This record gives sequence, structure tokens and C-alpha cells, in this order.
Amino acid sequence: MAAYVLPVSQKFINGVPVPQGRKTLRLKEKYIILLVFVTFGLVCFGAFFFLPDLRDRVRLNNIRGVDEMMIPRRGIDKGQVIKHDDEHVHLNDEKLKFKEQVNRDVDIAKIGKKLNISEHDAANIKKSIDSEKEEMANLRKEEARRKAEEEKKKDRKVETEHEGGEGGQGGAPSDPEVKKKRDKVREMMKHAWDNYEKYAWGANELRPISKRGHSASIFGSLSLGATIIDAADTLYIMELMDEYQKARDWIATSFTFDGANELSAFETNIRFVGGLLSLYALTGDSMYKRKAISVADKLLPAFNTPSGIPQSMVNTKTGSARNWGWASGGCSILAEFGSFHLEFVYLSEISGNSVYKDKVMKIREVLNSIEKPNGLYPNYLNPRTGRWGQSHTAIGALGDSFYEYLIKSWLQSGKKDDLAKKMYDEAVQAIVDKLVKVSPGGLTYVAEYKSGRLENKMDHLGCFAGGMFALGAKYSDNEEKYLNLGAGISNTCHESYVRSETKLGPEAFRFDGNTEAKSIRQNEKYYILRPEVVETHFYMWRLTKEDKYRDWNWEAVQALEKHCRVDGGYTGVRDVYQSSPSQDDVQQSFFLAEALKYLYLTFSDDSLIPLDKWVFNTEAHPLPIQGANTVIEKKEK
Repeated sequence: MAAYVLPVSQKFINGVPVPQGRKTLRLKEKYIILLVFVTFGLVCFGAFFFLPDLRDRVRLNNIRGVDEMMIPRRGIDKGQVIKHDDEHVHLNDEKLKFKEQVNRDVDIAKIGKKLNISEHDAANIKKSIDSEKEEMANLRKEEARRKAEEEKKKDRKVETEHEGGEGGQGGAPSDPEVKKKRDKVREMMKHAWDNYEKYAWGANELRPISKRGHSASIFGSLSLGATIIDAADTLYIMELMDEYQKARDWIATSFTFDGANELSAFETNIRFVGGLLSLYALTGDSMYKRKAISVADKLLPAFNTPSGIPQSMVNTKTGSARNWGWASGGCSILAEFGSFHLEFVYLSEISGNSVYKDKVMKIREVLNSIEKPNGLYPNYLNPRTGRWGQSHTAIGALGDSFYEYLIKSWLQSGKKDDLAKKMYDEAVQAIVDKLVKVSPGGLTYVAEYKSGRLENKMDHLGCFAGGMFALGAKYSDNEEKYLNLGAGISNTCHESYVRSETKLGPEAFRFDGNTEAKSIRQNEKYYILRPEVVETHFYMWRLTKEDKYRDWNWEAVQALEKHCRVDGGYTGVRDVYQSSPSQDDVQQSFFLAEALKYLYLTFSDDSLIPLDKWVFNTEAHPLPIQGANTVIEKKEK
């Protein structure tokens, strides 16, 4: 049959005809294409309207990979599923419900197959099993709730093992002017406490300007009520009994270290363990002992090192421990691992469990046996090798409380811990020979030793040393020498206060050129309610009875009221050399535990927390001296 060909114009190149393609379709081809389209349309129409709905016949137990088949809300990027945004909670709920349905259907299928019964019967059995599981779970929850409630009731009920140590309250001065000053400090404590209770109850600390809770990294991520535990013994000593009772009730019913939380082992020991042990010693309340044991047990994993020197940070849930990332070569810090002795020895004494004392005696053995460069203790020690880190010695930050724990451990033991006394005497002798200096203006200070050279700088933290030298003077080979050294340090630290515009001392001060007892660096000019200067004045008052020390602490009270008191409590300041400094909006827990306690005791008679019956840990929590502080036996009712 002849084909119908469309006419085309022939092209020639160099006289040779060039083949041409057709530009239109033949009629037969058009019919075929039209038929294909019509057929496709009919198939789609029939499928849409006439095919049965099979959705209800899809067996969920045949579905696999539920997570994989969930459609991501935001699609796929480079082969990676983009997860649902956290705020789309309803989508997550739907996904969970869908997964539960899948799991339930799978379980029903397994039951039916295993028992060779119908799906309907399997579903009934599954329902019965689920019901029994839910009932058992509810019973377990109820039992746990009942036990927890019983523990709370047990702790709410005050069960005393003794009636407290000697001199825990009282001490009102006979001089009305001194009493007025003591009452003022008591009022300051109430102002600080009431605002914490109002705006930050249960939080670690208070932001007194923004009036909300505050927490530092040393406390980890949980609200542990650090201010409550730190302040409770101060409340008791000041006889603020309504406030004390509320603190006691919170500790009994709400304080817990449950949950994952990485925190400072040192700070937890001096604030929490020390605070709880002090409360037990003051009141005899056995609840405090139980709580102290529970906290100390959380810290024990930090001691699991080849040398026995504990690490700085511990996770209270996992038991993992590590050192601060900024510390020299992964080292532990002298002031931190050297400040467990007072608390752990007393805890072993009252609990009958030697594990706590064993841990700190191991530290003592390591420090006694290791060679000290120039007789000085560097601030860093590697817990794996038992060797010193970089050569840096200071009685301020990183070193401070280690030294006071030596003399206080000897006192705490009833003067029986001879090794502690030996180590203290040798350390003090090296400090006096190598670090104690007198400025051209006649100010005595303790310099820092760094890599073979002296840095003529002293920290506010180091101002505690005046009280320490004075406390140990009576038991030294030259009482007058060390009492004068304590007086010199006390005077220098007072000068760091009076040479500022606010009459508050900076974080650190220097003795370079014409600079004496003043900060020259901006990052050293702040004051965060630290207690070390008023602490030394307190000791000097108790040991010398020179009125100037009471006067100096009263000056500190006035400066605190002028520059740190706000409607919501007390705050630190950022520059003590400005007449109207900006404020940091943090009421540190140690302000209530230490600063206000030492100020109150300065204006009290010596019968309140007498130094021959109590020693203060580095957070100002008083612990009893063995053999000297006879607890008042519990009266039989």
C-alpha cells in the first residue's frame, strides 16, 4: 500500500541531496497516541472509583521499621532525615501512640501463634496481661510512695542522739553597744535569709536584684538548696529558730542528691557534708547524720585513683570523676583534695565506718612522703602519678584551706594527730622563710611563688592566714612571733579595705612599685561577699582582745550595708574603687555561712562556739574537738 508522504523542500550541499526528517506525524500515528492517552485515563478513573479500600486490611504486625516510615516534618537533606522540631510535641505523641499500637499488634500475633489460638482470643489474653502488668506497676509505685512518705515522716520527727555540743547558742554580750552591733548582724542575716526564702527557695543561691534563683557550675545542674544547708547552722547559732525549723524541715523532706549531676567534690564536702555535720554536732539530730553519710558516699568515687588523691569533679549518678580542664596537666588541686580531713574524720567517728577516715589518711600519707620543693607545697598534684604539677605555691587561691586543715586536724583530734602538727609546722616555716614579705610601707603579706620567682600579690582568699597563724601561735616554738605575724596579715588585709572607695576589699591586691595593698588589674577589683578578712579579725579579737579588731569588723558591716544591701538581699560589687559600683546580683551561700557568722561571733561573748571546744571547717561550719567538747547527753523522757 502506498504511503502518504508530506511534500518537503529538498536541500543540497555541494550538489548532493541531504536527507530531510518529517516535521509532522502521520494520521495513523496520531490515532495510536490518542488511544494510549484514553486508555490511561480510563484506568486511573476506574482505580480511583472502583478499587476497594485496603487500608483496614493492612496488618500492623507486618509493618517493620516504624521509625523509618515516619515522614519527617522537615524532609530529607543530603540523605539525612531532618528530625521533628522539639516544639512539635503533638507529632511526637502521635508517633509514640503509633509505635505502641505496632508493638501491641505484634504481641497479639506472637501470642496467637505460640498458643495456636485465634487473633480475637489472643487479643483478650494480651489485654488481660496488660491489665495485670499495669496493676503490678501501680502497686510498686504505691509501695515506693509509701516508703518515701515513711522516710519523710521519719525525718520530720526529730530523733536526737544527744542534746548538742557545748556553746552552740547564747553568748549575749553584757555591753549594750556591742549587743546593738550583734543585733544588727542578726538583722542582716534575717534580711538575707528572708529574701532567699521568698524568691529562691530550694535553689542553690539567690539573685537579690533580679529576685530569682541562681546556681554556679560548682553545684552542677540540680537545685540542691545550697544556701539552706550552708546557712542553717548560722540560723541556729543566732537563735533564729523559726527560720532554722523551716530549713530543717526542707533538709529532712526535700534535700536529695538523686539524679545525674556533676559537681565539685570539694565544694560539696565543705558546704553540704560540713554543714550537715555541724548541724548534727550542734543539735544531735540524727537526720543530719544520715544525710551527711548519703552525700559523702556520693563523693567516694572521686578517690578511686592510683595515688588515692581525689579528683575535682564527680558525677553523683554514674560515679565517674575527672579534674578541671584548666588545671595543670589534669592535676588535682591542693586546696581541694587537702580539705576533706576535718569532715571525713568526724563522719567516721559518728558513723562507725572507717572508710571516710581511711580515704583522707591516704592523702595525708602521700603528701607526707612526697618531696616538697624548697619545703613548699605546689598547688597541683597528678592523681595518677602522685607527682607535682607546675611549680606554683600560694596560700590564697588553689592552696589556702590545705594549710588550715593541718593545724585544725591536730586540734580536732584533741592534739593527738602528731603527723598533722608536724606537717603544719614544717609548711609554716617554709612559708615564713620563702614567702612572707614586708612592703616598703611596712605591710606584711604572703607572696606567691611561680616557677622560681616571687609574685608580690595576695588574694582576698589568702587573708584567712592571719587567723590561722594566730590560732597556731600558742602551740608553736615562738608564740609571740606567730601572733605578730597574724596581726600583720590582719592589718594588711584591713588596709586593702580602707584603701578602696567602698571600704570593701578587692579579690586580689599587689605590692608593685608604688602600689601597696591595692588592685591594679580590672579583673581583680571585684568583691563577692567573701569572708576571709572578717574571719581573721574575728580570730584576732578572740585571741588578743584588742578592740581594733571589733572596730574593723564593724567597718565591714557598714560598708556591706552601704554598697551590698539591696531590697532583695545582698550582692557583690564589680569594682571596689568606684563610689557607686555596679553590682553582680549574686548572694553567695558562703555570705550566710561564713561572713555573717564570723561577724556575729565577733560581737558575742567567747562562750558562744568557744575555740577550745570547736574548730571551724573552711566554710565556717563548727565541728567538735574530741575529748574537749562533751555533748550534752540525751535526756530520758
